[in-house]
Formats: sequence, C-alpha cells, structure tokens
Amino acid sequence: MRPDRLSSSLIPASNGRDVTNAEPSCGLYAVVEADGAARERLSAALAAADLASVLIVASGATRLEADDARPLVELAQRAGVAALVAGDAALARVLKADGVHLQSGAESVAACEAARGILGARGIVGVDAGISRHDAMTLAEAGADYVAFGAPAHLKDRDKARARRDELVAWWAEIFEVPCVAFDVEAPEEAARLARAGADFIAVRLAAESSAAVSERLAAIAEALHMSEAA
Repeated sequence: MRPDRLSSSLIPASNGRDVTNAEPSCGLYAVVEADGAARERLSAALAAADLASVLIVASGATRLEADDARPLVELAQRAGVAALVAGDAALARVLKADGVHLQSGAESVAACEAARGILGARGIVGVDAGISRHDAMTLAEAGADYVAFGAPAHLKDRDKARARRDELVAWWAEIFEVPCVAFDVEAPEEAARLARAGADFIAVRLAAESSAAVSERLAAIAEALHMSEAA
C-alpha cells in the first residue's frame, strides 16, 4: 500500500536533474552524521541520487548541536529535500527543519505526541518502532507520519536482524496505510528486496567514507530501486 498520510515534502523529487526513467515509488532516505566531512558526503549523495529525505544525526556519542546540524539542514532544503533532525523536536523547530525522527523506547508514544505539539500539523514526525508490532500500530494511531523498522549495527546476528526487519516491513506494507521506512540498508540487492516487500522509503547511512564511495553506493542503490519496479 502506498502512503496517504506522509507529508508531501518526503515524496521523491527530481531536484532539478534530468531523469530519464519514472521515479520509483520507493524513495531514498539518507542518514548523515554531523561530523566534519558531513557536507561533502551529503553533497555527493544529493548529486548521485534523488533523495526523498535526509536525517541528520549526532556524530558518535555526542549530542547533536545546532551549529553542526544547521548547514546540513540548509543544504538538503536548498536541494528540495526534506531535512529531519534525530531525536529533538525542539531543535528541529529552531533549525526550521522539516521534522524529527524519534527512536524506539518505552515513552515513544508520549515523545511522538510531544513532538507533534512542538512541530504542529505540518511537521514530519517519524518514529522507529523497534521490533514490536504492537508499538508500531500504537505509534501510527498516535499520529506518526511514518514508522521505521531497522537492523541496528550493534546487533551481532546480522542475518537475524535483517530477516526480522524484512518481515516487519512486509507485514506492515500488507495491512497499513501509514508509510514505513526500512533502516540500516547497505547493499543494492537488499534495497531492491525491501522495495518489493513494500517499504515506502529505504534509509541508507552515509558512513565515514569518501565522497566518491558515497556517490557510487547511492547511485547503485537508486538503480536497484528502479530495476525492482521494472521487474
């Protein structure tokens, strides 16, 4: 099922570049750490693929600071891409970002409702649902614009984590209208599989790698999404 409640600012756009094929209905969502090389990586990603959204997260264990996040918010928005801030709706409002992405947790519903109060009806409030189907449904009922399912890097059994994420994405897409984002996607074939399963957005982390490596990886994943729809 396709999204009907997600803000239009998260719908994929051409960002002014020539696009020879129709845009895939599964959009690309980039996650960038706000470190010293973040602008270069994000610029490379924006040039390599049509992004639906950019999520700005803190670098390492540090707290995301306004001075670090602001240039990335502005860079994404100048490209016509929605900019989200991780974990802090108040900071998102200060930066005039498009929304916030919240982590899963015992208080995620309350955090979602509080973020909505800060950002208003036009702001995007997305929430990681963890591994709980019940939590995902409760978050959607609480007004989340999207729910996210991931395979976090700290989980040692990577195959099990990915399989659980894929199962949750397929379950959600089959039943619910609220969009879902598949996080922690690393490879083109993985992105294509999740798109076929019904993910509305594929989240790719821009790791501490060169701009050339970012461009190559994002372009390959974008092509895989196109191919998955043509198949």
